[in-house]
Amino acid sequence: MNAIQYPISGSCQCGSVSYQLLAPPQAVMACHCRECQKLSTSAFSITAIVHEQDIRFSGPLSHWSRVADSGNINGAAFCPTCGNRIYHYSPAQPGIIKLKPSNLDDTRVIKPTRHVWVSEKQDWYQIPPGVEVFDYQP
Repeated sequence: MNAIQYPISGSCQCGSVSYQLLAPPQAVMACHCRECQKLSTSAFSITAIVHEQDIRFSGPLSHWSRVADSGNINGAAFCPTCGNRIYHYSPAQPGIIKLKPSNLDDTRVIKPTRHVWVSEKQDWYQIPPGVEVFDYQP
């Protein structure tokens, strides 16, 4: 298998929003909280933590936010045309982008090494061996 080459392109379903990931993510995690299950319409949501300077966006983005159980603000950026989530962010963590990486052209980068909120995990899903596991948000 060839090594992952950066930059990696990504885009929403309709192509109105595109981006370039310039460097490897700092971490890739699977979140099993109920909110991420709603977001992904699946058992968990995958997030790649990247520094803001390591990603370049092109196209219009709409924003939405909610207050988390912790009291922190969880913001989301998404395509206003097709609705695809592109990334999440927290005003309390400036410079950090929580990329929704399943829309990358090369998805080999999205292998989670950390599973969070496993206290809300679907019973049928088995977490692979050798990854970090947290009952809640670390």
